[in-house]
Amino acid sequence: MIEVVIIAAANLIVGGLIGMTGVAGFLLPMLYAGYLKMSVAESLALSFCAFFVSGVLGSWNYYKQKNLDVKLAVKLGMGSLIGAIAGVALNSRIPEAQVKVLLYMVVLLSGISILLRKDKKDTAARKENLLEHNVPAVLALGAVTGAICSLSGAGGPVLVMPLLVMFGIPVRVAVGVALFDSVFIAAPSIVGYVIQTDIAKLALPLCVSVAAHGIGVYAGSLQAERIRQDILKKGIAVFSIVIALWKLFG
Repeated sequence: MIEVVIIAAANLIVGGLIGMTGVAGFLLPMLYAGYLKMSVAESLALSFCAFFVSGVLGSWNYYKQKNLDVKLAVKLGMGSLIGAIAGVALNSRIPEAQVKVLLYMVVLLSGISILLRKDKKDTAARKENLLEHNVPAVLALGAVTGAICSLSGAGGPVLVMPLLVMFGIPVRVAVGVALFDSVFIAAPSIVGYVIQTDIAKLALPLCVSVAAHGIGVYAGSLQAERIRQDILKKGIAVFSIVIALWKLFG
């Protein structure tokens, strides 16, 4: 019962952070694999079920707020779908201990990138959108990030969103696109990892995590434009770096 309460609270908080900033999903598999001592397959199965929910609910709210570039999101998602299938297949061929190290390294590098990145103003970003007419680059970006995220459990937005901003996509639009893209990463990942677990054992944690995550994401995405994202992202970044270093070297 304590484990279920921890899962519910974690998904509510992380879901809210994802809805507001697009990042923090990578904390879930780290909680499951590190603190709750679940297997990698169980950790990623629970995490990607939550990420699917956050992708659907979060991107819908960003779309209603006119912060989702649907054409870009669909192209990116096609690449991510292919990459995610490859990532799941690769995960089964890598020892579990190495996958956990990869997960913590992704968390560490993601935290550093969030901490160091300077968000551009939307007007300036629109003028230097390098992906607008470059379909091969979008598909390649989706494939690479999809493979890394499905393999490590990073979710999607934590890698995709900073890269989109780097290529000139406005910050809020980048969050909306990254949330939409996470659906394409999560779908094959759910199938690939659930079949490696005892689904009866995961039934209760799965229901609790999906429900709590959905509530958190929906509420967070509604508050996205009211929150100072620079402060919130820096807090998440520092927390992520400390936790990752602790798990890697502690």
